[in-house]
Amino acid sequence: MSTVKQTTTIKEPVAIGKQRSYNEVIEFFEKNWKVSLDGKSLERMKKLDKLFGNPSLKIKSVVIAGTNGKSLTGYFASKLLMREGLKVGAFISPHILTYNERLICDNEAISNKIFAELANEVINTAESAGIKANSYELLTQTALNYFVAEKVDVAVLEAAQGALSDATAICSPTVLAITRLIGKQTDESGKAPEDVLKEYVGVTKKNTHVVSADQNKANLKVMSEWVKEWGAHWAMPIRKLVALGYPFEQLHGRCAALAERIAYIFVNEFASHDAIVLSESILTKQKGQRGRPTLEAKRQLELNPKSTVEHFWKETISDLPGHFQLLDKEKPTILLDTAGNKDAFENLLLGIRLLHYQRPFKGLALVIGCQDGDVEPEAFAKQMRYFFKKTSGHIIVYPLAKTSGWQNDTWNIEKINSALKALKVKSRTAGSFKEAFETAKKLVSDRNGLIGLAGSPCVLQEYWTYKGIKKL
Repeated sequence: MSTVKQTTTIKEPVAIGKQRSYNEVIEFFEKNWKVSLDGKSLERMKKLDKLFGNPSLKIKSVVIAGTNGKSLTGYFASKLLMREGLKVGAFISPHILTYNERLICDNEAISNKIFAELANEVINTAESAGIKANSYELLTQTALNYFVAEKVDVAVLEAAQGALSDATAICSPTVLAITRLIGKQTDESGKAPEDVLKEYVGVTKKNTHVVSADQNKANLKVMSEWVKEWGAHWAMPIRKLVALGYPFEQLHGRCAALAERIAYIFVNEFASHDAIVLSESILTKQKGQRGRPTLEAKRQLELNPKSTVEHFWKETISDLPGHFQLLDKEKPTILLDTAGNKDAFENLLLGIRLLHYQRPFKGLALVIGCQDGDVEPEAFAKQMRYFFKKTSGHIIVYPLAKTSGWQNDTWNIEKINSALKALKVKSRTAGSFKEAFETAKKLVSDRNGLIGLAGSPCVLQEYWTYKGIKKL
């Protein structure tokens, strides 16, 4: 978990207005996710960014877009860039525990105090200028202001929705990384229509380096042709990483490879060498090192072993974060995840299986609520059947509540349950999160059991509401 950062000096607000407490800022964001969802995000961001002196132009940025693995790719890339001696800001989504998780500087989450002060400044400025920005746009501007104040060398920004229509499109990325494209945006082969592909690569500017971890050759061909046409650089293929070893290669190999490529490009093409100790770099190409090393060079290397990319990954996987948050103080243990599509569920289920190998659970239940169209019933059922053939447990599906401020059109739980029953998966339906969670607690009565909650950020919100915790 990230520690909390408290060093930023806050300047006088651009616009005077209500000074909300941290809790009031969170309540404001919770209520305003659905404001102005009209495809004009970039237009609003340009107006808002200008009012703050265009911080988007004052920082070098890396934008990560795609369907799956954005947060983990951003985590790996940030850590590699930090290893090179750079000061790194990261803007990620969604959060699992607190909003502070979205704004990171050198792996430290922003403090409540600084978050509230910066967010108040952005909210009040937007209101004073009559800009009806939604919560995500306001958070994006808050992040940009924070990174400028912290004087980061690079900001790693995760695009929550596509890229071209995302608030992060206000930036001109040095590197644009696109993770694998799957789900309702692609057909069975993984091919995406051109309008979807343009949504992801449309933020490309002249001299942007574009790299993708997508597996569909047709998608890659189309994107590469556009990138070259626009005067940018297509940075495929991704370099082959040193093997991470089981199970990390299966879980995180593609994200790790993409992250290494991002960091390598940025360090060698855009980073100020004043910020990098070249003799200690694991990513820069240094002069005079081609060909076989001399005997003296070999002797010096034995006396003073140089850290390598291999060393980095060995260190990183020892404390590698999963795609979820474990609340192991709860009895039974609670697992929180925002997995909501086929690939994300695959990673989640593999992660649960690995946890089970390390510490066998005495009872397991999954409570899942998804948004409409995020999963295909038969494919979802096959995933769960395969998982529960090897791991005993139950699954409970429920409809998402119409929670204020969130995009949460719910899936059809009867169709999902029918598909699960057809494959003889132990499943049941519930009418609400409360009913589903309390059913799960009855099924997993042993304190050493596990209840997994997944499917949508709304599921996590409903869990905190159920627990009576509103200030997250």
